[in-house]
Amino acid sequence: MKNRKLSPSDPQQHRIPDLDIIDLEAPSPSGDARPGVSDGSRPSEEEPSSQEGGKKRCPAWLNIHTVLLAVAVLFVAGIVYKVMTFGEYVDLDEIFSDGPGEYSDTYDTILPLLDESSNPVYKDYSQGATILAFGNAPFADDRGSEDNLVSLMQKETGTTIYNCSISGSLMTTVLNDLHADTAPWDVFNAYWLCNILAGSEKADKEYLEALEFLGDEAPPEAKEVYDTLKSIDLDDVDAIVIMYDASDYLAGRPMSNPGNATDITTFAGNTEAIIEYLHYFAPNTRVIIMSPTYAFALEDDGTYISSDMKRYGQDVLSIYAILQYASCVSRSTTFVDNIYNTINEDNAEKYLEDHLHLNLKGRKKVAERFAYALNYYNQDPRTGAQE
Repeated sequence: MKNRKLSPSDPQQHRIPDLDIIDLEAPSPSGDARPGVSDGSRPSEEEPSSQEGGKKRCPAWLNIHTVLLAVAVLFVAGIVYKVMTFGEYVDLDEIFSDGPGEYSDTYDTILPLLDESSNPVYKDYSQGATILAFGNAPFADDRGSEDNLVSLMQKETGTTIYNCSISGSLMTTVLNDLHADTAPWDVFNAYWLCNILAGSEKADKEYLEALEFLGDEAPPEAKEVYDTLKSIDLDDVDAIVIMYDASDYLAGRPMSNPGNATDITTFAGNTEAIIEYLHYFAPNTRVIIMSPTYAFALEDDGTYISSDMKRYGQDVLSIYAILQYASCVSRSTTFVDNIYNTINEDNAEKYLEDHLHLNLKGRKKVAERFAYALNYYNQDPRTGAQE
């Protein structure tokens, strides 16, 4: 429509203005469609300018979902890469080329005998000392031979050691009291043997009844041990050493009783009960507890596996030994750590003849450890004096 100004006095002010008709179908003078108008009858969205300075449109495939997917893929790939390249390859053959090495940690607790004033007693046990050995297979195997562990301990220390071990016995008992007809093997436990040594009439009576009840099934050395205990005066005993192997663990016997620290039906509890009994009845006798050496556990087909990987009862073998150590510490008694510091999982094949029993090299190693503990306080470090 033409823009024409009319004055009020103009006679044409009431005329209908001329109209210019726009042909929407006609091309623009430049030959292009009119701005904002598509080839059809409906207007289209204005195309973004491609001129310099205008905004560029992102590709249609690039949106928030694509970005998140890419981030997730990169994150997972990073985790996989870290897992695949974590750490450094270790050649065990190279590490152990010079042998298995040694454990830096040990539960050895070597303590002296104390006098009435709680002062250490420094004594040379090689000068005619009398020692009693209680336990099972480690002391009982090859009894009487030069290769027996007790025989080797005597050679190492120059002492007289009476072998009061019983083959096939255990550190734990079945019952808390003696009943020869119900649990006859309990009488061969170190706790009840110490009772006989201290003159207990009940333990004496039950022991003989158990021998009669078992007959030919009784341990072959049972009567010999009984006669030895009856012939010895407890006041003349300088030291008592106790060592049981891993048979209690392999048999699934109880390890401990949190409600009763001296429960003799448990491995740690029996240890503590023996110490308590001897401290009361033999205060001038040094007590040395030696832990089991390492032993392998067995699969159903007889295959050896680590005893730190299989439970027969409450826990694995190492925990039995550690709780025994705790019982010794609580009673201020010497504890010799055989499971880590003598024969451990790394060297066990060298010192065991099977999964449990010591070979000659193993016995010699244990004998050396006993001599180390026995003579640790054989003289006063301040004066060099002995008892």
